[in-house]
Amino acid sequence: MQELFPKDPKGAKNHIAPLADRVRPSGIEEVIGQEHLIGEDGPLRKFFELKEFPSILFWGPPGVGKTTLAYLIAEQSGYNFVRMSAVDSGVADVRKVINYAKTQSSTGNRTLLFIDEIHRFNKSQQDALLHAVEKGIITLIGATTENPSFEVIAALLSRCQVYRLHFLTNEQIQKVVEKALIEDEILKKYQIEIEDWEFLQAISAGDARTALNAVELAFRITRKEEGKKIILTRELFEKALQQKTAQYDKKGESHYDTISAFIKSLRGSDPDAALFWLVKMLEAGEDPRFIARRMVIFASEDIGNAEPFAVTLAVSIFNAVELIGLPEAQINLAQGVTYLASCPKSNASYVGLMKAFMEIRQPIPQSVPLHLRNAPTQLMKDEGYHAGYQYPHDYEDGFIRENYFPDGYTPKAFYFPKDSGREAKIKERLKALWKNRYSQDE
Repeated sequence: MQELFPKDPKGAKNHIAPLADRVRPSGIEEVIGQEHLIGEDGPLRKFFELKEFPSILFWGPPGVGKTTLAYLIAEQSGYNFVRMSAVDSGVADVRKVINYAKTQSSTGNRTLLFIDEIHRFNKSQQDALLHAVEKGIITLIGATTENPSFEVIAALLSRCQVYRLHFLTNEQIQKVVEKALIEDEILKKYQIEIEDWEFLQAISAGDARTALNAVELAFRITRKEEGKKIILTRELFEKALQQKTAQYDKKGESHYDTISAFIKSLRGSDPDAALFWLVKMLEAGEDPRFIARRMVIFASEDIGNAEPFAVTLAVSIFNAVELIGLPEAQINLAQGVTYLASCPKSNASYVGLMKAFMEIRQPIPQSVPLHLRNAPTQLMKDEGYHAGYQYPHDYEDGFIRENYFPDGYTPKAFYFPKDSGREAKIKERLKALWKNRYSQDE
């Protein structure tokens, strides 16, 4: 049990461990970045001072301190520390930890469970944690790169404090590396200089672990002599990383440029270009769920009622990606991409929504007229609620021309269907039903 549940979260530092682990902060005052959480008035600072911690979800990109903060909490709290990776743990593992925590609790010892990549836990695995978190059997610290609103079940989310961590600034990346160069037992034996800080900051993109890994890899391939100066150049970094400067990263400008090109290709009905940008993102390691989410949005925003089935397919593709995962989910994405790109297009629903938003923000009548109000009680009926309402199904073709807008408001059209795909029939029908409103096109 001691091997499975070590009390020392960090373990002994040694030369075999990666540089990022060897120089991991040993106290909250050594953490660089995340001032909004650990600064003088930060919420985490208060918990560290009290040495009492709630269950917490750390949400943020890789290499910004989620694991470090979890380790520091474990050390400061004095709780028994258990680390699990959501990638290779199941419900049985969760229950084993909870049983261990119950045993420890009976002897007055508390247990802190750190789950890395908690967004990879399915609903059953997350459900298994609920009772233990609610009853205080365990204090849960979860780390996720994904929005917990989408990836963590509501019941568990409501029992945790959610703290968002941000990318480190270029200056903070430099501080992290400089600190490592003078404190690491191996690197401090040499006079190491970084020739091109801007390049190191660019390839790190706010990720301290990436920066430290790059420094360690470049250091390993240099010719070195203790006490001698070593200059880590741009060329040395590129050689160590076996690549030129990345043309795509999941945090930088190229990320947004590429997804923009992808969406524009779908909108432009070019399935080949859309596949091109899809594969570029997948090759670069983009999260397939991010791509699938954008496809769901696209289906309603850019296809809409021109092909109403598009959003159904897009949601199915998203679910398939969730269920299957890579690499096979690439096939699902390709099907969705080619279908969405080939569909007729209409943004009429989206444009109508924006127009309605603009209208409702104006100083106009907005009270619900009496005939449209619900009347569940006799008092409401006596007040005239629901009086005069004409039930469409009582009329021929299930339609009666009625005023559904506020009293004193001149009805206007927000939604102008296009002559595209199935929406052309919708346009024809609405023109017949609301002749005055659709007497002329937008």
